[in-house]
Amino acid sequence: MDNKLKKAIKFSLSIAVITFVLAAIFSVISSSVLSGVMWIFGLIIVFLIVLTGVVFDMLGIAATAAEEKPFHAMASEKVAGAKEAIAIVRNADRFASFCNDVIGDISGIVSGTASAIVVLQLANNFGYSEGSTVQITISVALTSIVAALTVGGKALGKFFAINKSTNIIFFAAKVIAWLEKRLKVRIVSSAPTTTKKTR
Repeated sequence: MDNKLKKAIKFSLSIAVITFVLAAIFSVISSSVLSGVMWIFGLIIVFLIVLTGVVFDMLGIAATAAEEKPFHAMASEKVAGAKEAIAIVRNADRFASFCNDVIGDISGIVSGTASAIVVLQLANNFGYSEGSTVQITISVALTSIVAALTVGGKALGKFFAINKSTNIIFFAAKVIAWLEKRLKVRIVSSAPTTTKKTR
């Protein structure tokens, strides 16, 4: 089997496992939190989950659109985050896969589950039984709003990701550099898996 194919399969399996674990964790946490709060706070949590998905989708696209060249000068001057930015761009396929496929898709799934919980809370709060016309109407309305915000937010995020990719990746890199320094762990690999051509 080709070495590149082996690496791709290994990465795909690791992403699948990570997704399974994170999806379980996020679902349990969101369900636990939502079950103990008022519907209005639950609604805010749903919108925050949607926003998370939109932001990470933007990060993933920005990584594939960004170029290394602007970060090399920063790295030579030892600007914080420059090395991490280069690592992100060189590993854009993996970074985008994690941001778009793992976090992005999990956010979509969890927001759907969270919306269902909020709908039940909202219906019960106003004395409507499960399966009633009002409960179904609320469910359809909230699902539509969440879908519209997700799609519209991602469309806007794509615009910024393509046109402001350098700024977005540099900001993300600075956050990662700060986290690596505080947590004493390596988040992005410094060894490139693929090298993007500079313009």
